[in-house]
Amino acid sequence: MTTTTTTTTALPITSVLVANRGEIAVRVFRTARAMGLASVAVHSDPDADALHVREADTAVRLPGAAPADTYLRGDLVIAAALAAGADAVHPGYGFLSENAAFARDVLAAGLAWIGPPPDAIEAMASKTRAKELMRAAGVPLLDPVDPAAATAADLPLLLKAAAGGGGRGMRVVRDLDALGPALDAAAAEARSAFGDGEVFAEPYVERGRHVEVQVLADGHGTVWALGTRDCSLQRRHQKVVEEAPAPGLSDGLRRTLHEAAVAAARAVGYRGAGTVEFLLDADGRPCFLEMNTRLQVEHPVTEAVHGVDLVALQIRIAEGAALPPEPPEPAGHAVEARLYAEDPAQDWRPQAGTLAAFDVPAAAAPAPVPGTAGSSAAVRVDAGYAAGDRVGVHYDPMLAKVVAHAPTRSEAVRALARALAGARIHGVTTNRDLLVRTLRHPEFTAGAPDTGFYDRHLAALTAPA
Repeated sequence: MTTTTTTTTALPITSVLVANRGEIAVRVFRTARAMGLASVAVHSDPDADALHVREADTAVRLPGAAPADTYLRGDLVIAAALAAGADAVHPGYGFLSENAAFARDVLAAGLAWIGPPPDAIEAMASKTRAKELMRAAGVPLLDPVDPAAATAADLPLLLKAAAGGGGRGMRVVRDLDALGPALDAAAAEARSAFGDGEVFAEPYVERGRHVEVQVLADGHGTVWALGTRDCSLQRRHQKVVEEAPAPGLSDGLRRTLHEAAVAAARAVGYRGAGTVEFLLDADGRPCFLEMNTRLQVEHPVTEAVHGVDLVALQIRIAEGAALPPEPPEPAGHAVEARLYAEDPAQDWRPQAGTLAAFDVPAAAAPAPVPGTAGSSAAVRVDAGYAAGDRVGVHYDPMLAKVVAHAPTRSEAVRALARALAGARIHGVTTNRDLLVRTLRHPEFTAGAPDTGFYDRHLAALTAPA
């Protein structure tokens, strides 16, 4: 399905710098190339020969290795864009993608910002402030718990970094004696990852479901809710397997989630792509978790089901385009697995080394969107590495995302498991076998995922064959 937009403001973009690395940079470059745009990469010293550098038309060095010296240096990134002649910056996800000050600096430098307005980023940057806004907008949410006044009746608690995401700065507390040390540890991790040590507490929902809604808004008053995604299968509060649409939801619950997500976007004057995340308790009651003011890692499952290219739409919206009044209808089911260089049997320990071989069979031809549902499954691979590349120790160890799209959930799950099982990956230990066993586990195939899945099944899923 092709989605068109109407452009009402002439702000043409000709060259895009991606302020990121790895698979998301490669992903954005792919769409830029398809749209006839030039692409600019930035890279640290360890990434000098990385895949995203090889994929770009131009690359600019950020001297150093640590993220704080390279990909988190907004001033260097903007200088690189200006030096390379880029007229727009796409932040990807992570790093500076939800940094309102960076977005303002990009705009002040005369560059187009392919992201939401800085004020919207700022409004949602603090999860505590975001919850206040959502409460005022009528969006359901969990009541916060004051850690200083917490009692045994409040347990278990989930500690979360107010300024962060990706599982960093998060701790589950089941014992009051552990609350103080957990707060200190969460605050320290939050300061290191986000430069902000604020941590808050809320009830921890056992065996909850993590369900989110993709939103897309233009600058003309249109806000799309592009269906639901289930992201419940997580390790260390980081997602491992995601799918769209979220299975087993009633039509009424889907409408409730869509309406709440649109209300959240409208409450902050949102523009561009974003995600509103909810937690469903055992009775299916939804509560607002947070709004991610950026593209999500798991965006390909939404692209597959709705037949859109979210990156292309981000770029068109940044140029002033208007979305059609209604989003395209969904078709089929898509499932994504994150392939990591890590050892799940050794406490998910990251791995480093050279990828001697890296090939996933039955992959569709490289394209942003594998197509709409047909008579068979399509497999898409968004990779940040290729055979011969070295996986280092400086950054997140995700190698690729593998996505299967098919007319039904069961077909998509089987196709993804088959593609991963047949992959040739040598040189580093990965979570490939865990993913295959997960996708073939009866609890998952039954369509009843929850956030406690790996707590219950990790030992069996990592046992020697």
